[in-house]
Amino acid sequence: MIEMSVLTPDDWPIWRELRLAALTEAPEAFGAQLADWQGDGDTEQRWRDRLAIPGSHNLVASLDGRPVAMASGVPMPTEGEVALTSMWVHPDARGRGVGDRLVDEVARWAKEQGAQRVGLGVAPDNAAAIGLYRRTGFTPGEELGQILPNGLRAQVLFRSL
Repeated sequence: MIEMSVLTPDDWPIWRELRLAALTEAPEAFGAQLADWQGDGDTEQRWRDRLAIPGSHNLVASLDGRPVAMASGVPMPTEGEVALTSMWVHPDARGRGVGDRLVDEVARWAKEQGAQRVGLGVAPDNAAAIGLYRRTGFTPGEELGQILPNGLRAQVLFRSL
């Protein structure tokens, strides 16, 4: 059974554990790098601040009581838009509907906030993630995505709500 939890800044240890695992397991999938969140960047206050982004919705999915996935919805400067960020599912939990549930939960929350669409950036060579996003209603946008640490430009996708 997949259980969803909304995190607060007090839940920072859970977020930290998953985020460090994500950046270790799939470094090419994120704009941030593991080194950015280690050493001097690995402070309780920084993790708390990440979960306290104004208007954000930070989720963790658990299977059998074990946190295995994460995602955030973050308001964008453009009115009516929310970004889906920090999406990651542990390899052991992939193919079990966890990613679909996270995406749908962020979309549900975004719609409740009055958003008309959810956007995201995904590495263009991450076929599994692109498949998940397309399956859950995302289509390519015309915007240019950020340049990822591996030098590739993220593909921008949107889902209308």
